[in-house]
Amino acid sequence: MNKSIVILIGALFFVSVAWAQTNVYTLDEIVQLARSKSPAWLSAETRKENEYWQFKTYKSDYNPQLVLDGTLPAFRNTVTAVQQYNGSQDFFAVHDNTIQLNLGLKQIVSVTGGEVSVYTNMQRYDNYQTPFTKYGGSPVSIGLKQPVFQFNPYKWNKKIKPLEYEESQRAYFEELEQISINTTRRFFDLMLAQINLEIARKNVDSNDTIYQIAKGRFNLGNITENDLLQLELNLLNSKLDVSQALVDQQSALLNLKSFVGLSDTDSIRLVLPENIPDFAVDEDIALSEARKNKSDMVGFKRRELEAQQEVARERQSTGVNMDLVASYGLNNEGPTINDVYINPESGLQFGLEMTVPVLDWGRQKARVKTAEANQKLVEYQLIQDEATFDQDVLTQVRNFNLLRDQLGAKLRADEISQKAYTVSKQLFLIGKITITELNASLASKDKAKQEYISSLRDFWLAYYNLREKTLYDFQRNQLLLRDIQTN
Repeated sequence: MNKSIVILIGALFFVSVAWAQTNVYTLDEIVQLARSKSPAWLSAETRKENEYWQFKTYKSDYNPQLVLDGTLPAFRNTVTAVQQYNGSQDFFAVHDNTIQLNLGLKQIVSVTGGEVSVYTNMQRYDNYQTPFTKYGGSPVSIGLKQPVFQFNPYKWNKKIKPLEYEESQRAYFEELEQISINTTRRFFDLMLAQINLEIARKNVDSNDTIYQIAKGRFNLGNITENDLLQLELNLLNSKLDVSQALVDQQSALLNLKSFVGLSDTDSIRLVLPENIPDFAVDEDIALSEARKNKSDMVGFKRRELEAQQEVARERQSTGVNMDLVASYGLNNEGPTINDVYINPESGLQFGLEMTVPVLDWGRQKARVKTAEANQKLVEYQLIQDEATFDQDVLTQVRNFNLLRDQLGAKLRADEISQKAYTVSKQLFLIGKITITELNASLASKDKAKQEYISSLRDFWLAYYNLREKTLYDFQRNQLLLRDIQTN
């Protein structure tokens, strides 16, 4: 029995230890986690899916549409007014029913903007007063509806919609890289908070040691009371720094967890990413990749086409609306349904519907001029935007290369400052330097450490920003785009 209790307690202990285990993350691991689990990733995936179905909807407009419609039934048993030849109205009892079905296949003709259809229909009429039944319909008919001299949206959509979809796909991968950037920023917020907490705790230990030794030296008359009070103040300030660092760490921790999608109960520890990739980025290659890969370049093309589309729309929307409507088919009627299909007669319908404005006071001309002016404005904006795009890429490359080169100096400055403070502390304890010099050495040590962490932060942010600006991984020499569909 006692043995069972011991085993149970031991099992509970190991379970609790496992439950409370701290998860250790590198920068790359936390970034990959955010790119597969975070709310930002879920939003990007949802937008990607939404754009996909919008594109599928657009493509379906150009496929044949099979449509069944009708009336099942249209029953009447009422009294209705009927106008007579002399203009008066008389009332008659009506007791009948009409059933109608139409089955049609419609196809958009994108080149002309018209619609071609093939259809069949059947109608049955029952008069319950007489009584009699009659059938009528068209076994097969062909129809055409063609706008004349009008704007053709289908032709322009075939140029613009694929670009919109391609742009959205490239934007999805840019969103993933933006998630990497935002995760890196929060990673280093927490890392810097952890380093500051570590610095503050070490400073408490160091200042406490110095203060305890200084009290003995004060009793021997080797230091002044002012120096002793200054050391006590240093100790108190370092304890306050620990309290503030704990608050900052907790805030940064919650911020990282909420963005990445980790539970509040997850305990994590971060590993400082000091293993810097050994590569430099060529400006020409980066600019070439950015121009090939970024959604901006597709967007520039789309915006140019949209401006051209608006000019075409206004030029062809002259107010003269003409629609050519024609149909040809076989028709028949009879007391039975078979009569409709026996020796049907041919039927032809043709019409040209039009609306012509007589006087619009220059309204249409003004609309055309507005569209043309807007097209010029878009062209000028595109020239500026393309230049800004190139400059942003080049600036990012130069910033990345510069930050990479500066890291070695920042690391060396941190190492020197740490050693210098150790020496200063020993010199102060033997009375070789003043409290002011010791405080200056302490401040220099802390500043060097923080600047080194900040330089690491700036480098990795520049690294992921460069990926986002080019959609290219220069470390592995590979594209960040996958499975881009253009039609």
